[in-house]
Amino acid sequence: MMKTKFIEEEIKYIGSQLSPHWIYKNYKIQGDAIVAFCGECDVALTEMVDIEDVINNEPIYSKYMLSFITEQFGVALTEGVFRQRLLMCIIKELLEERGIFVVRKGDDIMINDRKLSVSIATKSVTSVLIHTGLNVFSEGAPVKASGLTSELGITDVKEFALEVMKRYAEEIDDIISAGTKVRGV
Repeated sequence: MMKTKFIEEEIKYIGSQLSPHWIYKNYKIQGDAIVAFCGECDVALTEMVDIEDVINNEPIYSKYMLSFITEQFGVALTEGVFRQRLLMCIIKELLEERGIFVVRKGDDIMINDRKLSVSIATKSVTSVLIHTGLNVFSEGAPVKASGLTSELGITDVKEFALEVMKRYAEEIDDIISAGTKVRGV
């Protein structure tokens, strides 16, 4: 069963949080989990796991971002990428329910050709790890960016995060359940 937690304290996301058992070591949540928190995002090239961004010299920065980190065990990297895309689809659905026109390009969410998100899935020795960040404010981003609050008027960021995590956990749990109720042919 996927566990969820919104972390009240501000955390500066620097990339090192995308590591095995970070959620367990810091928040005592063992097993499959997704957590969310807000804070600055400043990922240097040395901490990036997206090799393409490193080659293109594209570090990640956001003055204030809503970050999601999920760790899931017993999952191959390709399935982890599917789960990452599922998370992006859930975020897209929630934004559309609020009347916001959203374009998803792979693991990117775009609003009026401006990037709202960053996201990466990677494999550790024990698990699949996903980080997804949504700009809350777009000012200072190194690319044309959109922000949940600054452009989209979403001020209930915590409630938005809680709903994303709830839907993601329910979807993953339902997928696992669906695989246990059919007979093989």
